[in-house]
Amino acid sequence: MNRSELREQVFKLLFRVEFNSMEEMTEQEEIFTLSEDEEFLSRDTEYIRDKYEKIASKLSEIDEAINSKTTGWSTSRIAKVDLAIIRLAVYEIKYDDSVPTGVAINEAVELAKKYGQDGSPAFINGVLAKFAE
Repeated sequence: MNRSELREQVFKLLFRVEFNSMEEMTEQEEIFTLSEDEEFLSRDTEYIRDKYEKIASKLSEIDEAINSKTTGWSTSRIAKVDLAIIRLAVYEIKYDDSVPTGVAINEAVELAKKYGQDGSPAFINGVLAKFAE
C-alpha cells in the first residue's frame, strides 16, 4: 500500500474509537485486521497498528489541541468521521516529523471528500489551517 492507502486504514481504525471504549480497542484491532485480506495483513498491519496506537496514546492531548483551536466547536460537537480525520491529521502535524504539514492537511481533505459530508472538506481544511500557522 502507498502512504495514502495506509493513512486511510489508520483512519478507519481510529474511527472505531468513537464507538468502543479504549479497553475494547485491542479486540477491535484484531477484528479490523481479520476483516482485511491476507496480502494486506502481511505487509501493512504492523504499520497501521503502530500508528493507530501512537495516536490513541495521545488522544486527550490531540483533543485539547483541537478544542483550543476551534471557536464554537468542540470535539463533542464535531461529526465523528470529521473528528477521526482531524485527529489523524493533528497527530501527523504535531507528532510525526515524517509527514509535512501540507501533506497532512491535503490528505485529510481527501479523506473528507471520500468519507465526510458535503461541508467536511472545507471544515477540516479550516480547522487544520489553524495548526499550520
